[in-house]
Amino acid sequence: MYKFYLSPLTLADALTLKAQHEDAARVIAGGTDLIIEMDRGVRSGPDGGELGVIDLTRVPGLAEIWEADGWIHLGALVTHNQCVASPLIVDKAFPLARACWEVGAPQIRNRGTVAGNIITASPANDSIVPLRALNATVTVQSAARGERTLPIEDFVTGFRRVDLAPDEIVTRISLRSMTEHERGNFLKLGLRRAQAISVNSVAAVAEIDPNTADSPTPMTLNARISLGAVAPVIVRADAAESFLAGKALTDDVIAEAARLATTAASPIDDIRGSGEYRLAMVEALTARVLRQIRDGSHRAGWRERPVLLWGATDGKWPVDKSYELRIADCDDATRESDSDDDDRNSQSAIRNPSSATVNGQLISLAPNMTLLDSLRAAGFVGVKEGCAEGECGACTVFLDGIAVMACLVPAERAAGSVVITVEGLAEGERLHGVQAALVQSGGVQCGYCTPGFVMSAAKLLEERPHPTRGEAQEALTGNLCRCTGYRKILDAVVLAGNIDNQ
Repeated sequence: MYKFYLSPLTLADALTLKAQHEDAARVIAGGTDLIIEMDRGVRSGPDGGELGVIDLTRVPGLAEIWEADGWIHLGALVTHNQCVASPLIVDKAFPLARACWEVGAPQIRNRGTVAGNIITASPANDSIVPLRALNATVTVQSAARGERTLPIEDFVTGFRRVDLAPDEIVTRISLRSMTEHERGNFLKLGLRRAQAISVNSVAAVAEIDPNTADSPTPMTLNARISLGAVAPVIVRADAAESFLAGKALTDDVIAEAARLATTAASPIDDIRGSGEYRLAMVEALTARVLRQIRDGSHRAGWRERPVLLWGATDGKWPVDKSYELRIADCDDATRESDSDDDDRNSQSAIRNPSSATVNGQLISLAPNMTLLDSLRAAGFVGVKEGCAEGECGACTVFLDGIAVMACLVPAERAAGSVVITVEGLAEGERLHGVQAALVQSGGVQCGYCTPGFVMSAAKLLEERPHPTRGEAQEALTGNLCRCTGYRKILDAVVLAGNIDNQ
């Protein structure tokens, strides 16, 4: 799958390693796209062979969200769920929070990063769309040349192409904080309600004249509208923006702005929809988001306490201080024999995983494969492969207390970490409350998907000891059952909140 795996403990180490390996190694954070692409041979090294991997998730300080001088900054390891849970993002960059909530499912949002969404540079990616409307910038860094910052529209140069030199790493995304007079939202059209790639999407931010804020038709001082999945890159609806400046948001003005927005789109036909349909939906979604901004309903439906499936953690990937000690204690056989001197002298020289604590046991996990495959090879066969692309949730495990899809995590990432699989939930003969509830509710059919459902529901109970049915639905959006409907499974999750793990 990958030629080698490096896990630097400092940003300086990471930059040094990237300079050494350049195009022969890809930087990985969440890996929710990259792992699949490498597994399928879509991403390869300059010689056509396997790529190496430089994993940033042990580097401290890259998973922070902060505000300074009217700008919000996201470190390179900030995940989509961190944005969803951030009061700062929700308050001053709401379209980004809404877009991040639309990404995948909780397990995906716990690993996938905003930076990774930008670097993948698909126009159907969700978080890029509001970032374009929020005038975001991207900061990259190299060991040789230091930092440079460029607007996101300059960083994304084409379909799945970005302005990133072989020795550079994205270190920060920045966007201007929305003011108290600005309103904004993100809307997405997908073929299903969760785990859906955009058919198209729109983000809009409008500055409202404070003197007309309480009017049924407030005046727009300026507006920024960006469109996703309707061109090779995210585009701004310039004609619509110019038209809206200084106008009251009447029905007629909104209708004309929505029509003008279609002039920025050049959609294609594909399996998710025709170009003609997408063009019609640009108009419909633009009109809808402008009506929401006008009516002050742009935050409608937002969950003040969203289900995250990260339990008692803060959702940041921890920098495990014991990891460095584990590397020092490793037998030489666990190191790559042909590493160059610079790699060997680096704290990140380990290329194979050392021990991980799996269900309370110290286990040596096989390298150069996904955590799913490595766990199964070690005998933890309750972790199932249903899709190998993060779509079904059958491989859900807890990594350092956070629910993730094991099929999208490099096995080496578990080194020095704590992993819980479905085998580790019960205490001897005492079933976990979710397991007992599934038995009582008849929520098990063939059983193949059940371990993933159990894991997601168990993590939900850590966040919501007595979940509502709606919260149960949110928690299980990343889990698919191909046998039957979900009613009895949802019944079991709600019931589990009333069972004292027995």
